[in-house]
Amino acid sequence: MNEKTNIILIGFMGSGKTSVGKYLAKKTGYDFKDTDEMIEDKQKSSIQSIFASKGEKYFRKLETKTLENLNGKLNHTILSTGGGLPITEGNGALLRQLGQVIFLRAEKATIKNRLAGDKSRPLLAGDDQDDKMEALLKFRTPIYETVANIIIHTDQKSLNEIAQEIIDKL
Repeated sequence: MNEKTNIILIGFMGSGKTSVGKYLAKKTGYDFKDTDEMIEDKQKSSIQSIFASKGEKYFRKLETKTLENLNGKLNHTILSTGGGLPITEGNGALLRQLGQVIFLRAEKATIKNRLAGDKSRPLLAGDDQDDKMEALLKFRTPIYETVANIIIHTDQKSLNEIAQEIIDKL
């Protein structure tokens, strides 16, 4: 593994950040943290409620503040981030300061399958989920690629295969 002791997982919703992060933490003995969970705990509200009551812009500021607060405080930690966190200007640099940034890449069909029936995603709420997902992927994927130190394709791979690939590339 690398001298940067933290592993930061980025990627689209449903790409496996939380599942892979928890599995990888067990496999490596690292701690696990999730920025969405940290925000929900601090705000005493769900991401969905924050989006509904205060909007996406407010939520994105909370994400940046969370990263700033973590700077210098993480050690041997797997950090799973919200899917939109890297899109805010400046967050990419903050993520790279925290550790090795891994983009968990999944194809649209895989994501669609993984998110089937999930009503907790505010940016996919309502009609035209397919079109919304397509537009978000088209916008976010180049940002994820730019921010990441390493890209791991997660389609049709087990948690163990993904975790081992991350370990091998670090």
